Amino acid sequence: MKMDWIELWPAGVPGVLGTGDEHCPAIEPYLLPGERNAAVIVCPGGGYGMRADHEGGPVAEWLNSLGISAFVLRYRVAPYQYPSALRDAQRALQTVRMRADEYGIDPGRLGILGFSAGGHLASATSVLYGTGEEESSDPVERESSRPDFSILCYPVISMDPEVTHQGSKTNLLGEEPPEDLVHLLSSELQVTADTPPAFLWHTADDASVPVENSLRMAAALARHGVPFDLHVYTHGRHGLGLADEEPHTRNWTVACASWLKLNGYAINE
Repeated sequence: MKMDWIELWPAGVPGVLGTGDEHCPAIEPYLLPGERNAAVIVCPGGGYGMRADHEGGPVAEWLNSLGISAFVLRYRVAPYQYPSALRDAQRALQTVRMRADEYGIDPGRLGILGFSAGGHLASATSVLYGTGEEESSDPVERESSRPDFSILCYPVISMDPEVTHQGSKTNLLGEEPPEDLVHLLSSELQVTADTPPAFLWHTADDASVPVENSLRMAAALARHGVPFDLHVYTHGRHGLGLADEEPHTRNWTVACASWLKLNGYAINE
């Protein structure tokens, strides 16, 4: 069941620059009936300059078909820079956990999915999370922002100029970011043994975000003993979303559904 957008910061958005929807981070729930469903926060791509519609609602509906509730995230993009989008994604996870009973969600089976720059946001959320502030007066802030799993779809992972998507990097960090931020926001460099399991897919001929991004993330996960699936398809333009137009590459949804069921998140394949 699709519901109206829910503001993440009803008492005021930190660092807000204006008014209107683009300055108001929110989640759009696609909820299933029942109790203690698995759920996924969906982060559409768009180079941290916009959010692609085809990587939002249709993906939430696909997750619903697997027996998983979903929340499409309206996170802040340019002119907002780090840490705005990351704070929005963390807040979304915390909000869903706090309201888990209301939404029929199992707070221990809450993941994050992202495409392209949204994949960077999902990966960053997976390696730069907090465990919650127990003494906070805001009950949302008391919740953990760690996702239980991530799904990274042709993701921007690294800020290394050799492999990054320059537009995403510039929108996120500015024209000449300090090296410490470049290092911090290169997700493959922040992986630890506590990073949640991941499903990654990419196309080998992606001309916008090189496949090396997913390869570097998978290598880092392997080094730290974090379970993952990695699927690299021969062909497909960047930004495919569910990839319905590609007879071979669209099988990523089949592989992902199998991985989700294997790990106890999906009911159906």
